[in-house]
Amino acid sequence: MATSIKDVAKLAGVSIATVSHVVNGTRFVSESTKLRVLESMAQLNYNPNLVARSLRSQKSNTVGLLIPDISNFYYTSVADGIELTLRKSGYQVILSNSHDQIEVEMSMIKVFNSLLLDGLIMIPALGDQSYLNKELSGNYPVVFIDRRPSGILRDQVFLDHMKSAYDVTELFIKKGHRRIGLVTGYQNITPTSDRVLGYQKALLDNGFTMDDFFIRKGDFSLNSGYELSKELFENEHVTALFFASDVMAIGSMMYFKEKNIMIPNQVVIISCNNFSWAQVTDPPLSVVEQPSYEVGQKAAEVLLYRMKHPNAKAQYKDYKIQTKIIVRESC
Repeated sequence: MATSIKDVAKLAGVSIATVSHVVNGTRFVSESTKLRVLESMAQLNYNPNLVARSLRSQKSNTVGLLIPDISNFYYTSVADGIELTLRKSGYQVILSNSHDQIEVEMSMIKVFNSLLLDGLIMIPALGDQSYLNKELSGNYPVVFIDRRPSGILRDQVFLDHMKSAYDVTELFIKKGHRRIGLVTGYQNITPTSDRVLGYQKALLDNGFTMDDFFIRKGDFSLNSGYELSKELFENEHVTALFFASDVMAIGSMMYFKEKNIMIPNQVVIISCNNFSWAQVTDPPLSVVEQPSYEVGQKAAEVLLYRMKHPNAKAQYKDYKIQTKIIVRESC
């Protein structure tokens, strides 16, 4: 027979209400009494019914987290910042991987809506996000990271990709480069569009024309970096390349090494992310350091505010996290 809260109260010599206050933290209980209750719970192997508690309080201390690719170091670092920040405030995180597929994301949103979540943080998958206007109807706040769904008003936390692309392009120009290539990621997502805008603005601000734009779309793979570097170097004669990811930059370095093209003597490279192995490439890779942990931390802080102030009338905000260029031997 399952142990009940009544059994715990009897063994501890307190009322059922006192046991409830200890379990739920709803009222002050002296340390000595709390200790007797906890020892009694342990002795009787009593586990509170979390579902029943959630239904009574309409609060589960649980947050959903939906990311596109759990194997991506950037996303796992973001998730780490979210989880640690929320755990310090007593929240547990349910992590789900959409595999960057809109159908998977849609099904997971339905699952989250069936749970008694206190909040949701998500990096939207590739595709038409208009369905979110209808599906994000749960009674919980939502914070978006990295990608802005068109027409969906919620708090958003993202890196300042426009400024970082502007700064990298201007750095290349100051070093004397005139044929500068940009290899971005997937189309129709915020980081790609922002990088393109920053790159173009830097060129135009420095007297370049539209004919000087050398933009290619990659898929974050080694092969993509290899093939697009070959195309830009052999056909467009670029002397400087900016990549949206370290992985594509490594693919680029593979191509240049194969062709005996010297970095940085004949071509210079800067990428994004700054994974630890970027320092041990040959030559060490210059990067735009993206503070992914801090992105997750900020998203969690914004969500905590919304969960603690559900009736607050504060307008939704965009929170920009700044990046930093780290120059190494590839530039």
